Amino acid sequence: QVQLVESGGGLVQAGGSLRLSCAPSGRTFTAYIMGWYRQAPGKEREMVARLSWSGGTTMYAESVKGRFAISKDNAKNTVDLQMNSLQPDDTAIYYCNARHREFNYWGQGTQVTVSS
Repeated sequence: QVQLVESGGGLVQAGGSLRLSCAPSGRTFTAYIMGWYRQAPGKEREMVARLSWSGGTTMYAESVKGRFAISKDNAKNTVDLQMNSLQPDDTAIYYCNARHREFNYWGQGTQVTVSS
């Protein structure tokens, strides 16, 4: 059974930082694209950042470039999202995603709230 377990969300003031972590399990993810998405109230889910587990190639949404960094921790087998200079517009539920061909998995989401 595939599981993506997120952690690290919370409440932070504008300008602060948070680090999210996604722990995938249930299969080998070396061929997968791992990503972080977010969904704010009344808005569609959007891609925030993603990387290829095997090669480490990264991609970011324009709105988070220079502030967020996605990385993998091979020792912990996690995909992390370091979020700096957080703004109220970053408030959303953040979801971990693993995608490969017809396989597409989601975590349960973790709330990030940025107060002004």
